[in-house]
Amino acid sequence: MKKLIVLALMAMTTFAYGQDAPTDAYIELLRSDIRAGKVELITQVMEFTAEQSSAFWPLHREYELELSKINDDKVKLIKEYAQIWDQMTNQKAREMVKTMFDLQEKRLKLKKSYYKKFEKALSSIIAAKFIQLENQINTIIDMQIAQEYPLIQ
Repeated sequence: MKKLIVLALMAMTTFAYGQDAPTDAYIELLRSDIRAGKVELITQVMEFTAEQSSAFWPLHREYELELSKINDDKVKLIKEYAQIWDQMTNQKAREMVKTMFDLQEKRLKLKKSYYKKFEKALSSIIAAKFIQLENQINTIIDMQIAQEYPLIQ
């Protein structure tokens, strides 16, 4: 399962600097596969009881919906970077770094907000375990993306 997740994540990021950028439909298909893989991984790792599962998954769907908006902006930023990385201006670098920081702050704010919701609905331990898992998944995704794009020239 973990190998499947890593392969899907790697596939998601190969568009950034390949010869031809895939269509938005292709990117969305990859993102959909990753979301499905995350659900399977969360199910396996969290080992919910039936009661915990019924409390967790509705909140998780809300979380993923809000996270997808942040990830949409991240994909836009990556696509933009892929187009101009070798022709970067100071102004554009400043704008892109600001956007990157804003996206990181939004993601952290969202996780903090949903940690409280998961904690209230389940427990501090279960909420912390989910946040730990989410952080590990995000780290894998971020590392795969970072491996795919070159530093500014």
